Amino acid sequence: MHGAAPGRVDLPSEQRPHGRGRIDGRGRATAQHNRRISPIPPPRKAVADEKQYLRAVLSEARSNLSAAYAAALSIHVQRRLLGTQAYLGAKQVVLYAAMGREVETALIAADALRSKRRLYYPIVDRAHRRIRLGAVSGLADLSLGAFGILEPPAAAALEAEELGAALVCVPGLAFTPTAARLGRGGGYYDRLLAAMSAGAVAAGLGYSFQLIDRLPEGPHDRRLDLVVTESAVYAASGAPHAAAQPADQGGLPKWAC
Repeated sequence: MHGAAPGRVDLPSEQRPHGRGRIDGRGRATAQHNRRISPIPPPRKAVADEKQYLRAVLSEARSNLSAAYAAALSIHVQRRLLGTQAYLGAKQVVLYAAMGREVETALIAADALRSKRRLYYPIVDRAHRRIRLGAVSGLADLSLGAFGILEPPAAAALEAEELGAALVCVPGLAFTPTAARLGRGGGYYDRLLAAMSAGAVAAGLGYSFQLIDRLPEGPHDRRLDLVVTESAVYAASGAPHAAAQPADQGGLPKWAC
């Protein structure tokens, strides 16, 4: 009815969906530290092979979701993000136009425009393998661009470092409770996040079955500040919180939740 059951993805024990994490209170500082400094990486080929395997498994699991089920889960993910302090305090929001069964962002876009927040979408620069940003006044401003993704007009594109403080929402194939992310493999979002100012907050949007204990990480991988699923918000410390307003119950840094 809903496609293959997401919970039945066959992963090694250390990469199975994660339960509740612990609260360590480091929050934003942890994420910023993790973005700059990675542990000594394993051999590059081992990392690449493990990423390739995970991409294949999780991409198939996500594509097996029915359109209706993915849309229903997406609504919950978006509503949970809209209740975070990261969103409520943002004057600028960067979204993505979902492809396939990625978490949709139209609900966030509608709220951002209604509340007079400045809204941006990625513009893929394939020649330089980077993402630039374009402002929109509505979803009608988007048209088909690189890789078949909807993009804003490139005429007034902004460099990532010019944006300043903003909430940056990104898709992914997998995440960890400590805000590591696995993308499609092009490195576009890693380069975008590396170029963003210190005031930017990066949030990954995904489904609960995409949350696993550990991801292979290379020296160019960038961690996020938040991971938002339909069931919880995870700060960079790995602490989950299921409430729409996580700060109300204490424990997590208020800036994030």
